[in-house]
Amino acid sequence: MKLSLFLAALSSTGALAAQCISRRPTLKPMPYSPRVPFPSPPRRSKVCVVKTHGDGVTDDSDSILSAFHECNNGGHVLFPRGETYTIGTAMDWTFLKHIDIDIQGRIQFTNDTTYWQANSFRFIFQNVTSFFKLGGEDVWIYGGGTLDGNGQIWYDTYAADIYTLRPVLVGIDGLKDSVVSDLVMRYSPEYYHFVANSSNVVFNNINIAGASKSKNVAKNTDGWDTYRSQDITIMNSVINNGDDCVSFKPNSTNILVQSLSCNGSHGVSVGSLGQYKGEFDIVESVMVSNISMHNASDGARIKVWPNAPSALSGDLQGGGGSGRVRNITYEDWTIDNVDYAIEITQCYGQSNLTLCQQYPSSLTIEDIVFRRFTGTTSKKYQPLIAAFACSSADVCGNIVASDINVLSPTGTNQAYCLNQNPANLDVECTSTYKGFN
Repeated sequence: MKLSLFLAALSSTGALAAQCISRRPTLKPMPYSPRVPFPSPPRRSKVCVVKTHGDGVTDDSDSILSAFHECNNGGHVLFPRGETYTIGTAMDWTFLKHIDIDIQGRIQFTNDTTYWQANSFRFIFQNVTSFFKLGGEDVWIYGGGTLDGNGQIWYDTYAADIYTLRPVLVGIDGLKDSVVSDLVMRYSPEYYHFVANSSNVVFNNINIAGASKSKNVAKNTDGWDTYRSQDITIMNSVINNGDDCVSFKPNSTNILVQSLSCNGSHGVSVGSLGQYKGEFDIVESVMVSNISMHNASDGARIKVWPNAPSALSGDLQGGGGSGRVRNITYEDWTIDNVDYAIEITQCYGQSNLTLCQQYPSSLTIEDIVFRRFTGTTSKKYQPLIAAFACSSADVCGNIVASDINVLSPTGTNQAYCLNQNPANLDVECTSTYKGFN
């Protein structure tokens, strides 16, 4: 049906709302298309406008849930431009199906840390919780609006107590054949996206930022973490954060990440893996292409816990798990003021390298490709630009780095190499070690 006929068929109120709805974004994957085609559902036939109290204080959760239920299975939910919505209640959105959610306004979460720690949705990995739980099938979320996690109070609370349970801004559990696009994400208390138990989900044109305004740093603000998910695409986005730009957690497969600009991050990371004893972690078939990495601690990174108990911090410790990392490609990267352009470590969380080698990881790393890297690292580890550190040659194989045109500020391209085949690495291998983790 033509758009004009579609609008004419609606009631006068519905027609007014329909005139204001956003068009679905056009998805342009470059340089690669995902393994599974993008979702392409028909136009939705009903429009539901979400009401708001608009005072920035009163909880609008009931209105949001009401609109979701009314327009589920074939509708278009509209958060109009210029409106502000306040969420103070944890909501389960895993019932959504065949629905467009058009966020043009601003959605903000309350700063009631006591409520959220008691009521947010808990995942089983690394103390992750979320304000809401998004799931379902054929869900399109877009519109150019903003999700604001009101993170400052969380940054300050966590600085006083590292066991504070901080919600992620977008917690996803069991979402499939869906698209999240054209949104602004600000001030998440922890990760911006945690994508669990999901398949064929596309993230496109997301703008992430939210530094602390106090002396207390915004920590663990990963852009995306994938977990037990497959066929996830992340593309065409800008990320300004203080932790991993993207991180592939256990059992992430067939992932495509491309055309990102990352600033201030810890890189695009496989892991951490092998944290939990008795667990078998898998990350495989991952392509990360066309990335610009600025002012970061790492660029392309693979991080695995050793086969011994280790503690990175009081609330982050582990080691002894097994699994595999296989068929990972990082290509066409621009490096700008990054401590390590490339880092592989099987000693994550363990600063004692001797102890790490005494208890080598039981998680294998193989068929890893780094190619076409250019730029300049920071001064932190110069003359080193990279670190390729495996706890044992038995658990690392076929790691190749080619066309690595990255230099330190002093003009060197040395890399720390442990249990590697130097002939496969387009760097000057050295046994000189400079601390990492």
